[in-house]
Parts: sequence; C-alpha cells; structure tokens
Amino acid sequence: MTGSTDGSPHDSPHGFPHGSMRGSHGGAIRTMGALTAGTLVAVTTYTVALGGDGRLWFGWVVLGLLTLAMAVTQS
Repeated sequence: MTGSTDGSPHDSPHGFPHGSMRGSHGGAIRTMGALTAGTLVAVTTYTVALGGDGRLWFGWVVLGLLTLAMAVTQS
C-alpha cells in the first residue's frame, strides 16, 4: 500500500499519517533548543557578573546533551 492516499498508516515512511507524530516532536526539539540557548546566555551572564559556578555549567552541559540526543534520535 505504499504510495496510497487513503489515509492509511502506510502513507508516510515512518508508519504515521502525515502530520501526526512527527510534527509534535519537531516542536519539542525546537523548544529544547531555545531553552538550551537561553540557558547558555543566562549561565554566561551569571558567570561574567558574579563569577563561575561549576554546577551551573555542568547543568547546562547536561541540558545540551539531552537536547542533542533528542535531535539525533528524531532525525
């Protein structure tokens, strides 16, 4: 049934109807990316203003790795 347009789950290469599951994960990845970038700005600002704190940078690295893992597994 590949290539049919009757709305069956085989209409997309991932087994989901077009626009169902795939779109929602893309938004989550973009949100995580924005959160990671915003957190980088906040941690950098904190470090410049008040001095470095290793726990903040460790937390940012963990957040970045989670974001990267989400992006890689969804591509």
